[in-house]
Amino acid sequence: MENINKHIEQTLLKQDAKKEDFINLFEEAKKYQFLGICVNPLYVKLAKEYLKDSGIKIITTVGFPLGANRSDVKAYETKLAIEDGADEIDMVINVTALKNKDYDFVKKDIETVKAACKDKPLKVILETDLLDKEEIKKACEICIDAKEDFVKTSTGFVKGGVGAKAEDVELMYKTVSPYGLKVKASGGIRDKETAIKMLEAGAERLGTSSGVKIIESN
Repeated sequence: MENINKHIEQTLLKQDAKKEDFINLFEEAKKYQFLGICVNPLYVKLAKEYLKDSGIKIITTVGFPLGANRSDVKAYETKLAIEDGADEIDMVINVTALKNKDYDFVKKDIETVKAACKDKPLKVILETDLLDKEEIKKACEICIDAKEDFVKTSTGFVKGGVGAKAEDVELMYKTVSPYGLKVKASGGIRDKETAIKMLEAGAERLGTSSGVKIIESN
């Protein structure tokens, strides 16, 4: 499969990452011409400085990694991130509300962040490791109703979690693609074989910290 780099959001969300790690991330993104990089909100300004005029998208996280922040806090986080230079927002769904079948809350939570995004794309992280198939489908349907841009599998922060699974990506793709939404697979994508599997299952984007390994492998 050609041009896998144009599907990759090279990611650095580690709690103990240092400034030199971020600079290395930005240099890798430029060298391999990844579609984008994904960092926590505090580092968006740094990314904007190093990636200016590169064409590489700056993606950041909101309500990360638990999704349990108040909706207005998520929205304010989004507003500040965009002011700092974020091109796209990845928000974590409120998993507790979804499991409680409080679907109105889930939708309003997403819509509140979407309004703060204005014209910037929003990806909604479902945290598929914590959901069964019906819950994944229902979360996708809520995102359709809320007129989102992407649904995303995982944060990669669930203890003992697998992350993205091709069967979940396929279910998400089949549910949302007729309505124009796209899928981002993230979590556990560490080699080219897995990356291709996710793309074949319907993913448009790949969130991974192993982009260089994926591109350089034969």
